[in-house]
Amino acid sequence: MKLDEDRIDDAVLALLMLGLHDRDRAWKSFDWEAMGRLHAKGFISNPAGQAKSVVFTAEGKSRAAELLEALFGAPG
Repeated sequence: MKLDEDRIDDAVLALLMLGLHDRDRAWKSFDWEAMGRLHAKGFISNPAGQAKSVVFTAEGKSRAAELLEALFGAPG
């Protein structure tokens, strides 16, 4: 089955918002390929390294909040 990687990236970015801490950091416990694509798109800091979290860019944090609401927000 062919997967839509952009849709996967949107879902991962939205779910990263659930692990938000210290204003702009999120735990990096998602698929490494998706995390790499999000970094390449300029939404998060480089996920490779010793840190257990990544830093959202301003654009990434804003987009993550929008996606969290759009994909998983409860009506009303």
